[in-house]
Amino acid sequence: MISLDWTLILQFFNFLVLLLILNKILYRPLQAIMAQRNEKIEGGKARARDLEADIEEKMHSYQQQLNAAKSEAALERAGLRKAAHQQESEITGEAQEKAVARVKSIRGQVEKEASEAAQVLKDGAEAMAGQIASKVLGRELV
Repeated sequence: MISLDWTLILQFFNFLVLLLILNKILYRPLQAIMAQRNEKIEGGKARARDLEADIEEKMHSYQQQLNAAKSEAALERAGLRKAAHQQESEITGEAQEKAVARVKSIRGQVEKEASEAAQVLKDGAEAMAGQIASKVLGRELV
């Protein structure tokens, strides 16, 4: 059976002393270390949230710059196409004008050569007609 005597009080006193010693040597430093560790973890989480927000902001800024650059490039591309079409139409117009002038020049030359050839043929035809008539009549025509 359990008896209640002075050893119980001594054990209770030993327990309290042990609690005080363990509290001073073990529990308080352990709690301080755990508190520091929790502070570091919370600080790391806060830094991670800040970095994530900063990354989101930079990504948003990057997207805006990218969209602005794309629309600027589209405008410049449209301007270049328009300028190219204008230059193409100018070059085509000049080529057509040169071609028309060349055709007129060639027509004039062909008409001149045709009239010269007609004159040569007309002169040759008159001479040939005179020769034929001379042979047919058997005498010289004057």
